Amino acid sequence: MAVKEKLEAVLNVGLRVPSIMLLDVLYRWDVSSFFQQIQRSSLNNNPLFQYKYLALNMHYVGYILSVVLLTLPRQHLVQLYLYFLTALLLYAGHQISRDYVRSELESGYEGPLYLEPLSMNRFTTALIGQLVVCTLCSCVMQTKQIWLFSAHLLPLVARLCLVPLETIVFINRFAMIFTGLEVLYFLASNLLVPYNLAKTAYRELVQVVEVYGLLALGMSLWNQLVVPVLFMVFWLVLFALQIYSYFSTRDQPTSRERLLFLFLTSIAECCSTPYSLLGLVFTVSFVALGVLTLCKFYLQGYRAFMNDNAMHRGMTEGITLLVLAVQTGLIELQVIHRAFLLSIILFIVVASILQSMLEIADPIVLALGASRDKSWWKHFRAVSLCLFLLVFPSYMAYMICQFFHMDFWLLIIISSSILTSLQVLGTLFIYVLFMVEEFRKEPVENMDDVIYYVNGTYRLLEFLVALCVVAYGVSETIFGEWTVMGSTIIFIHSYYNVWLRAQLGWKSFLLRRDAVNKIKSLPTATSTQLEKHNDICAICYQDMQNAVITPCSHFFHAGCLKKWLYVQETCPFCHGQLKSQSTPTPAPLPPQEPVVHQPANQEVENPGPLCATEAPAEEPVTPEDMDCPT
Repeated sequence: MAVKEKLEAVLNVGLRVPSIMLLDVLYRWDVSSFFQQIQRSSLNNNPLFQYKYLALNMHYVGYILSVVLLTLPRQHLVQLYLYFLTALLLYAGHQISRDYVRSELESGYEGPLYLEPLSMNRFTTALIGQLVVCTLCSCVMQTKQIWLFSAHLLPLVARLCLVPLETIVFINRFAMIFTGLEVLYFLASNLLVPYNLAKTAYRELVQVVEVYGLLALGMSLWNQLVVPVLFMVFWLVLFALQIYSYFSTRDQPTSRERLLFLFLTSIAECCSTPYSLLGLVFTVSFVALGVLTLCKFYLQGYRAFMNDNAMHRGMTEGITLLVLAVQTGLIELQVIHRAFLLSIILFIVVASILQSMLEIADPIVLALGASRDKSWWKHFRAVSLCLFLLVFPSYMAYMICQFFHMDFWLLIIISSSILTSLQVLGTLFIYVLFMVEEFRKEPVENMDDVIYYVNGTYRLLEFLVALCVVAYGVSETIFGEWTVMGSTIIFIHSYYNVWLRAQLGWKSFLLRRDAVNKIKSLPTATSTQLEKHNDICAICYQDMQNAVITPCSHFFHAGCLKKWLYVQETCPFCHGQLKSQSTPTPAPLPPQEPVVHQPANQEVENPGPLCATEAPAEEPVTPEDMDCPT
C-alpha cells in the first residue's frame, strides 16, 4: 500500500506539470506579434491565419483547458492521459502504414514478397510495428477487442494478397478514414462527460462552501493539488531544460566565473512569468527547509524532529524572495538586468537562511555551555556550526562588494550578514564564559550583566540598521518614485522591525533598572546573619557567601533575586511585595499562618513541623521564568 500511495502522489504531481507549462507558454505568447509575423510571411493567404479574433479566442480557450487539466481529479486525469497516449499510438500506426506504402510505391515491385528480400524486410518491419501499436492500444484502453485498432494493418494484408500498388494507396486512405471515424465516435459518445464532471464538481463546491466556508475549500484544493511541490517540479524542469539547451550548444569548457554567470542567467530566464516566479519561490522555500533541517539534524540528531518549529520551515525565505521580486518588478526586466538583481535578492535570501540557522543553533550552544554535558562531539558540532556562521556571512559580504559599487543601499543589504557574524561572536563569547564557569566550579560574578550587555549590544545594532532602512526608504519615497507596494513595505517594516523592537527594548531596560534599584535598596546580610541563617539560596540551591535580605526576612543571592524581579515584583517565598526603599527598614515579623476553624465533629490532622524559612508558594515558578529578557 505504501508503494501504491507513493506512486499515486508522484502521478498527482507529474501529470499536472504540463498544465502549468502550457500556462507559462500561453503567457509568453504575444498574439499580436505572432500575427504581424504571419502577415509578413507566406502563410498570410492561409485561411486559418486570417481570423485573428478566432486565434485570440483559442488563446483564452487554452487558458481554460489548462486550468481544467490542472484541477481535474487524479483518476480522471490519468484516464485523460491514457486517451491521449492511445491517440499518439494510432497516429504512430498511421505513420508506419503511410511510410510503408510510400516505400512500396518507390520500389515499384508488385510480385510476391518472398522473392524480393528488401520488400520482405519492409513488410516484416511494418507488420511488427503495427502489431506493437495494436497491442499497446488494447492494453492502454483495457479492452480485448484488438480489431478496433488494427485498421492500419489493411495495407499490409492487401500487399500480402498481391493487390496492385495503386489500390493499396486507396486502402491506406480507407484505413485512415476508418480510424478517424472510430475516434469521432468515441468523442461523440463521451461528449457529455465534461459537462457531467463540471456539474458534479460545482455541486460539491457549493456544499463545501456552505458547510465549511471558502477558506476550508481553498485549503482543501491546496492540499489535494500539492501546489508547492507542483510549482517546484515545474520550475526544476524549466531550469533543467535551460541548462541542457546551453550545454548542448557549447563545445568548449566553461570557467568558474562563467559557470556562476550561467547559473544566474539560467535562473533569470526561468522567472520571466508569474508562474515561473512562483516556482522559484517554492523551490527556494524547499531548499531553505532542507538546509535548516540538515542544520537541526547536525546539531541534535533525530531528536531535532520531535519539536519542530513552524518558523524554521523555509516559508520566511520564500516570502522574502516573492516580496522583493514584486517590489522591484523582477519579471519585467531584461534578462541581464534580471540576473544582476537576482544576485542581490538571493544574497538577502541566503542571509535570511543563515540567520534562521543561527536562531536554531543559539539556544543549543548556550544550553551546552550551561549544562554539564561532557560529550565533546556535541560541543564540536555546535562550535563548528557557529564558526561556519561566523565566517561565511562575512565572506558573502566581501564577495558581493567585489561585484557592486559600495553605496548606502548596498551597506544596508550586507549589514544583515555583518549582524549575523556579530551575533555569533556574542553567542561564542557567552559559551566560553559558561565553559570557564564550569571548569572553575564556581559562578562568575556579574554573569547576568555580561549576557545582558552582549545581547543588548546586538539588539541595538539591529535596531539601528532597521532604522536606517526605514530612513532610506522614506527618503526614496519622498524624493524618488512613490509606489503603493513600497510604501506598504516601509510601513510594515517600521511597525515590526522598529516600533515593536523599540518597545521591547525599552520595556526590558525599565525592568532591569527597576530590578537593580530594588536590589540596591535591600540590606546586605552580614557574615553573622549568614552563619545564623545557615541555608542555601532558594532560587539557585547554592551556598550563600553573600546575600540580600528582603523586607519579609528571606535571604537570596542578589543576582538570583534580580533575575526573579525581571518576572514579578514579589518575594519568591511568601509572594510579599518588594518595595524600593531609600533606607533599610527593620524586618517585619514572619507572617503567621491563618487559623482554620474546623467543625466540632471533625478531627484536625497534624500538619507536621514546618521549617522557619518555608512559606507556602502561591504559584509555581518554572526555570524559564528566570531567564533574563533581552
